[in-house]
Amino acid sequence: MGNPKHTEVSVARQSPQRPDADEPELDETEGSVESDTASASAEAARALWEELRIDPVEIALPAGTGYTLRAYRPARELTPTDVAERDQDDPFLARRQVVEEDEDDETVVILDEEVAQEFAESDEEEAKSRRRAKGAKGGEDDEDAEDAEAEETEAEDEAGDEEVPVFLSHRGRLLLFKTPESLVSFVRSGAPNDLSQLDSWNELSERVEPADIAPLDEDIYELDLVVENLRGGHDAWDTTLLIEAGEIARDLAYALRLPAVLDMLSAGSSLDDLDEALRATVNGGIGGFLGRRRLKKIGAQTASLGWRTIVGKISAVVDWRD
Repeated sequence: MGNPKHTEVSVARQSPQRPDADEPELDETEGSVESDTASASAEAARALWEELRIDPVEIALPAGTGYTLRAYRPARELTPTDVAERDQDDPFLARRQVVEEDEDDETVVILDEEVAQEFAESDEEEAKSRRRAKGAKGGEDDEDAEDAEAEETEAEDEAGDEEVPVFLSHRGRLLLFKTPESLVSFVRSGAPNDLSQLDSWNELSERVEPADIAPLDEDIYELDLVVENLRGGHDAWDTTLLIEAGEIARDLAYALRLPAVLDMLSAGSSLDDLDEALRATVNGGIGGFLGRRRLKKIGAQTASLGWRTIVGKISAVVDWRD
């Protein structure tokens, strides 16, 4: 005779599960519908940004993480942010401006009449000599001047056509918002800012919603991690983190008029060498091999100190908004 317990277990396993009358049945399509809705919302937000040529950006700094907006436009279409008020608040910049003004002051020297006459005669002879030399060169100078003027005009046209970054900033300070809601509230408020000069700004202020403030992965920057990562040594360096940090730092330095940061990241600088070596490692092949060799020659301490200065200068011009 078989064990009755085994029979009961077998029967129990074969019996169909009936839902409890008090519990609602799960709709298998519910999760799919929510996923489709979220996907459609993300696509609509992306379409908005692409149409208006403005992008939401997320930046993490030692003081916190915030959202802002960035756009790229030809330089000729933009009025640079006004940094006069910001620089007046900086005691170091104010002191430097005073020194520069003192150096530009004219020095007046009083001479006796005889010495003054000698200087006047000397200046007159020099002027006659210059006029004679100019007359001899004549047409050659005119042609050189015309060529130089043409080259200068061409260079100005090229510079004006180059697309440059502009951020949601005001008077030289980057506006960072702790939440999407606070950013959207500011955009709708009509408050003055450097992006309001864009032809698409008014439409953005009418259409943007908090759900639209969803930066793409490539528009999320973690400047708060850069210094610590560099301190970890060559083997710990995060290539993507450091390359993206360089990109946002250059954009911010240009848009917010931070010449010291631009100099630190300019071609030929140690931090620019670091950036180029990191990019070479991403490409792989012989270039990647050479890039890794170059990285080993870059001092971790020097790089971390340089980036600490950059992050500090950027942090100093941030206007946090809740």
